[in-house]
Amino acid sequence: MSETQQFEPLAPVVQRFLQYVAMDTQSAEGAENYPSTEKQKILGKVLVDELLGLGLADASMNDFGIVTATLQASPGVEAPTIGFIAHMDTSPDVSGNDVRPIIHSNYQGGPIVLPEGNVTIDPAASPQLNGCIGHDLITADGRTLLGADDKAGIAEIITAFEWLLEHPECKHGTVRLAFTCDEEVGRGTLHFDVAAFGAICAYTVDGESAGEVENETFCADLATLKISGRNVHPGYAKDKLLSALKGGAAVISGLHANEAPETTEKRQGYLHPIHFSGGVEEATLRVLVRDFEEAGLERLEATLEGVVSVVKSSFPGLGIETTIMKQYRNMRPLLEDLPALTDYAMEAVRRAGGEPRLSYARGGTDGAMLTFKGLPCPNLFAGGHNFHSKREWISVQDMELAVRTIVELAILWGDHPAK
Repeated sequence: MSETQQFEPLAPVVQRFLQYVAMDTQSAEGAENYPSTEKQKILGKVLVDELLGLGLADASMNDFGIVTATLQASPGVEAPTIGFIAHMDTSPDVSGNDVRPIIHSNYQGGPIVLPEGNVTIDPAASPQLNGCIGHDLITADGRTLLGADDKAGIAEIITAFEWLLEHPECKHGTVRLAFTCDEEVGRGTLHFDVAAFGAICAYTVDGESAGEVENETFCADLATLKISGRNVHPGYAKDKLLSALKGGAAVISGLHANEAPETTEKRQGYLHPIHFSGGVEEATLRVLVRDFEEAGLERLEATLEGVVSVVKSSFPGLGIETTIMKQYRNMRPLLEDLPALTDYAMEAVRRAGGEPRLSYARGGTDGAMLTFKGLPCPNLFAGGHNFHSKREWISVQDMELAVRTIVELAILWGDHPAK
């Protein structure tokens, strides 16, 4: 009998989560179609059927795979419509196929050794484990990621909606939900119809540690370097061959080690090479540029261009063309003009029994892009850790706190509708 089977009874949010992570919804970088993988829609259809079964009569999935549904306002409650948003896809970085979750009941500290792949989750590298003594933790088995990013958010939102449906004495306004595709490849809101969603604000449920409310994200650009070399038969290449691959490798080597994801934290930005492909004649290098301020992006991009200039001097005749694509911007300046959104979220965490903390995301969310499209979206914790990794884990108790927080937030907006 597996550990999961021994853990009874499973909370509704856990039952849902285990069902969702069993479905592979990995998105794909660079795909032209939307969503980038059709398998995301398979989960979407399952979610629509589940939502219809709960009584959300307008639950549907559009041609782009976006699932939406509406929880109608309690009788007599006049309040603005709000929403909750999560994404269905998992990261392209690590396989999400055949996820086999394990529940580690009543965690008592120390490393968690997974049964496959020689993978260990160590509190030394994941200190949040130290705050989860006595919790029931869920991991994968070491072969795949878990999928808490962001199937935990989906499970928590649906479970909160189910609870509100079962407790009509708890009054609330109209509440919308949306589950998007391709968030992990930066296209989650490409086909999101803000006007049709019809909410004055929403909350993405896509954060990490319990109690955290995030009102800002990185600013983000993508630098693409097209490198042009000169290929010659290697037997006759003396003083003729010019390798685009070696030029790209020199750019990567020239980036500052103290401005990388693995050497930065908190509000420090970074340059992060994520993809390098090609051959001697031509190669392409993609580099993420991240900082909380636009001035920081400009500084990092100048640093990158400085490295490129040095490499071109070292490889006479090498061509390097750099293109900068704007991805998203820090949502803080817009959310600071709407303080009720984060204030209500912090109060909801308190009412749910948690300790609220205002924080920031060292990354992006659908909410960052939606905020700039006219739908302001702070980010709520979902409870997962070590996203995009075989060492991903989540606490059952933190998931349940997230459910209660969503419920309390819906009630708060119904009781005290902010303008």
